[in-house]
Amino acid sequence: MTPLSRRLLLSALAAPTILPVARAEGVEIHVLSSGSFTAAYQRLRPEFERRTGHRLVSAFGASFGPAADALPQRLGRGEPADVVLALSEALEALAQAGHVDPTSRTNLAETRVAFAVRSSTPRPGMSNVDALRAALLAAPSIAYSPSGSGLYFERELVQRLGIANQVLPKSRRWFPDRIGTVVARGDAELGLQQVSELLPIQGIEIIRIPEEVQRVSFASAAVATQARQPAAARQLIAFLGSPEASTVIAETGLDPIRR
Repeated sequence: MTPLSRRLLLSALAAPTILPVARAEGVEIHVLSSGSFTAAYQRLRPEFERRTGHRLVSAFGASFGPAADALPQRLGRGEPADVVLALSEALEALAQAGHVDPTSRTNLAETRVAFAVRSSTPRPGMSNVDALRAALLAAPSIAYSPSGSGLYFERELVQRLGIANQVLPKSRRWFPDRIGTVVARGDAELGLQQVSELLPIQGIEIIRIPEEVQRVSFASAAVATQARQPAAARQLIAFLGSPEASTVIAETGLDPIRR
């Protein structure tokens, strides 16, 4: 080896090695979320963005109903959506309407309904079915949502309790206000909604109803049929349904799915 070749070899060995860094290019994922999973989604969102480099663009509305911001109305207007978070029965209806891919639906958590009462008022007993019936008959006014919990209230709960004729005339379907907010400001004595939607509201107390008349639904996710980022959408759904997301899900008033 010549002196020149030796010097070139030693210089190459001494030089720092620079390896190319593979950096994933983040994309925008448009998410439409109903109230049942919103609190959990909002808390999990920053960690997903940090891990993946994707950016979540979010819009919110009820799972059902005529409100302009309800998910069926948003999707019907052609608003961009990659992932839809809603009650499972709402996703079934959206799938039938051609808005979401039914094969992509994933249940993320169980969600239950409860009543809310203003913190400054007496707390009615609802520990058993008879007590619940008496509380609803005694309440001067009741608020419920146009979404899944409200449909359950007017079509199932009061019917099963045999008090529909007495209770429905003094009940009102409220939108776009959240039911906890309606109760907190004194516009209704009682209000029914998903526990996860009542929990963030200040100025109310939550009263669980007996399991015999409880409505257990699933907070679920699906890929929109017009998704521009279907692969990233599935990545988000997998993260929201992962075991590591379960602690946050439980803290927001939902019951995680055991996988």
